[in-house]
Amino acid sequence: MMEPAQSEMNILSNGKGHDHEEDMGVPMKTMLEEDQFDDPDGGLENEEFLPSTGGKKPMRFTDFEGKTSFGMSVFNLGNAIMGSGILGLAYAMANTGILLFLFLLTAVAVLSCYSIHLLLKSSGIVGIRAYEQLGYRAFGNPGKMAAGIAITLQNIGAMSSYLYIVKSELPLVIQAFLKADSNSDVWYLDGNYLVVMVSAGIILPLSLMKQLGYLGYTSGFSLSCMVFFLTAVTYKKFQIPCPFEEYSANSTDAHLNLNVSNHGHEYNMDLVHDNKGSQCSPDMFTINSKTAYTIPILAFAFVCHPEVLPIYTELRNPTQKKMQKVSNVSILVMYIMYFLAALFGYLTFFDNVETELLHTYNRIDPYDTLILCVRVAVLTAVTLTVPIVLFPVRRAIQQMAFPDKTFNWLRHIAIALILLTSINMLVIFAPNILDIFGIIGATSAPCLIFIFPAVFYIRIVPKDEEPMNSFHKILAVCFAVLGVSFMVMSLSFIFIDWTTGSSHGVGGH
Repeated sequence: MMEPAQSEMNILSNGKGHDHEEDMGVPMKTMLEEDQFDDPDGGLENEEFLPSTGGKKPMRFTDFEGKTSFGMSVFNLGNAIMGSGILGLAYAMANTGILLFLFLLTAVAVLSCYSIHLLLKSSGIVGIRAYEQLGYRAFGNPGKMAAGIAITLQNIGAMSSYLYIVKSELPLVIQAFLKADSNSDVWYLDGNYLVVMVSAGIILPLSLMKQLGYLGYTSGFSLSCMVFFLTAVTYKKFQIPCPFEEYSANSTDAHLNLNVSNHGHEYNMDLVHDNKGSQCSPDMFTINSKTAYTIPILAFAFVCHPEVLPIYTELRNPTQKKMQKVSNVSILVMYIMYFLAALFGYLTFFDNVETELLHTYNRIDPYDTLILCVRVAVLTAVTLTVPIVLFPVRRAIQQMAFPDKTFNWLRHIAIALILLTSINMLVIFAPNILDIFGIIGATSAPCLIFIFPAVFYIRIVPKDEEPMNSFHKILAVCFAVLGVSFMVMSLSFIFIDWTTGSSHGVGGH
């Protein structure tokens, strides 16, 4: 049996001395007997996460007291939400229209808030703040392993995509700043060397932090980089005419070298100038062959659920209401940034916007200093997101492989080293692995966002408190069905992409 006072497991103690069984309305003794991670003092957190009164200490974990402020928690969760997917939202708007895009984005934001509410409610009933342990409480070891594997695969896929962006984009940015020869074999233009240097020099030190709250400052800086990106996109909207003119034909080689997608698209002046009226006026509502591909992009735009409970763990004076506010504020901020970035990117290029917004600016001037600075800012934001995403993976591995072990620095560091080394090896030697992670993301993301929170809620909330025919349980069932629908839809689109050879992405982080 482990030592509860020193364990990394998410167990709460609020110092209450009354019989918690009466508050819950269920036989807590039976529940505790089934869970080896119980609180020996019988002080599990109550259902509403209300702070203690009467001069008693606020509830906290037995291994440490959360010290992360509200603002820093918002930065961390916002950074976890934000991903490279923001670069593809203008393309999504071009294929849905402004009003349909706004409706879909709003619906996804509301559903994400509700999903987090289900997680927090389930967590409050059993006094556990670990995603994997919620799975254990709901379905035993199979539930624990399912949640842990989904978190691990989802976040490893996200980290791989981030580091692949660093590998492919950073050499091009350096090349553009230095006006270097694209055929040069110098080391600082080799993406393999650069991704290893960034991982070892920036990501690894940040990943070795014991607590997630320490990354609040870097998360704030990362978000400020994306604010700079949004500001530049807004500014360029009023600087670039419509229709725009392609970059000089003499610089075609430079243009193609700076296009990281390497699809070899060829554009000509006729494409840009034809149909001026239709290409320079926004569509409010659009349905076309590409519209369906944008739905998964938006559905996974607010993926942050593996990070919610770790951030909740370290929140100062934590309550369910306070953590829900952290989540709502984070989602609201990203909702505004997503919509504005998509809107001004779309209003700049209209139907000519590419799947990744920054690539479209290369068609005008690949050496534009402002856009190069924006690319640096996006690379910085992506790099600083990796440590945030790594924390839940390490926690999941520890809970699956070392559930009864106390904190150990050697194990803490070793897991981070092994994860980053493995991901770097994948990015360097197996870039096509991202296609596989596309399938994994299409499977694990709906589980983490929709299915798991709903089924955990259904299983954990006592039936005498909320029977299966109650409104909240029925709503949770519908939420789980929605998640299954998103999963089937995303996998279908990937299959269609593979069979037709098209290059649409299903989005995600």
